[in-house]
Amino acid sequence: MSDVAEKIRLTDLANPVLTEIQSGALAYSQTQPVTLTSEAVLAAAQAGTGLSDFGAPDFRERLAVWMHAGDTDAELSAAGRGTLFSEAVRLASNRLQLEDTVRRHPEILDIEIERPLIIAGLPRSGTTYTLQLMSADPRLRSLPHWEAVRPIAAPWIKDGKDTRYDTCAAEWAQMDAVMPYIKMIHEFSPDHISEDIELQGLDFGGYYFEWIAHVPEWRDYQFAHDATSVMRYVRKAMQVLSWQKGPNRWVSKCPQHMEQLLAVKGAFPDSYIVINHRDPVASIQSAITGIAYGARLTRTRVDMQGIADYWIDRYERLLRACVRDRDQLDPAQSYDLYFHELMADPFGQLERVYQGAGVPFDGQTRDAFQQAIDANKRGKHGQLAYNLREDFGIEPAAIRERFQFYYDRFPEVRIEVK
Repeated sequence: MSDVAEKIRLTDLANPVLTEIQSGALAYSQTQPVTLTSEAVLAAAQAGTGLSDFGAPDFRERLAVWMHAGDTDAELSAAGRGTLFSEAVRLASNRLQLEDTVRRHPEILDIEIERPLIIAGLPRSGTTYTLQLMSADPRLRSLPHWEAVRPIAAPWIKDGKDTRYDTCAAEWAQMDAVMPYIKMIHEFSPDHISEDIELQGLDFGGYYFEWIAHVPEWRDYQFAHDATSVMRYVRKAMQVLSWQKGPNRWVSKCPQHMEQLLAVKGAFPDSYIVINHRDPVASIQSAITGIAYGARLTRTRVDMQGIADYWIDRYERLLRACVRDRDQLDPAQSYDLYFHELMADPFGQLERVYQGAGVPFDGQTRDAFQQAIDANKRGKHGQLAYNLREDFGIEPAAIRERFQFYYDRFPEVRIEVK
């Protein structure tokens, strides 16, 4: 059997040829209209959980911006609106359950989140690979997808069994049936280790909804407000999760931490921050291809130029914030991890991370990492073939010139896309 992953070229990004299942999903969504207001979201969450206490009220302003931004997205399809609403209700419901758990068990807030390892880095820059390997270490607590989407166990215990894993597996099978190439872009299987964007979402922070809808209003709101309070809510969620099932030393990641470095440090002063670096052009071509593929369901038309323009600008904001803030991190509590070095020598690079973070790196660690490497080979589901020129009419050199400030600050970054 060949180790070379199959390369698949999506030729219908701009003018999608829908499958029967996709057409059916779009038709069904037309029969299920939603009201994108914060009031509707919170009422649905309260009705679904039987709970009413959302905790500190500051999140309500953020939720209102989310909903207004989505509601005024003129090309968001009925399916896109439904996704935005249902995700907001899920997060609000999870928040209600989390707050209820803390109210009944106030000792949760005494749990120390001990020196977490937090990974930043652009999408597709090796952050997922790094996280998958480190999450194999039983000394570190991570967030599998089945737990990320339903973090509070109690409501999902049926006849003594936790049903969250099986529920997530069924949802993944459904998503795979509707959008079969998603697994090559971003896997959402139950065991896949999730980003802490899910935990930021409990406080209605983070850029999660930017991946679903065209919401520059929400993007701009984020840049105008400090994210430290949102990251403190992430810490609270980690306390609850560690109380449910330890340990209490976390490994977590989110690409948006590239622009949240100081907020992360403000909420987790003893954290060890790993910043993954890769040619941003390689990251962009993967990200916008994935967004364009998903747009066949979430948008009324696939605006290839609009997708490229928004996300190239978004990447520039991420990178400029990283360059601005990187040197404010203590060198003894941070590490720059380069993609080509990680791929060439994952054990060597992670041993350096562990050394910096004060985690012993021994034979058991190597064995756990090797098992994770064997289970997470790149392209195990096949790989998409990306082409900026043909699909988006963009010259890679033009993006690279725009990002020269990043290459100047991190000259070790290797150019991948010519």
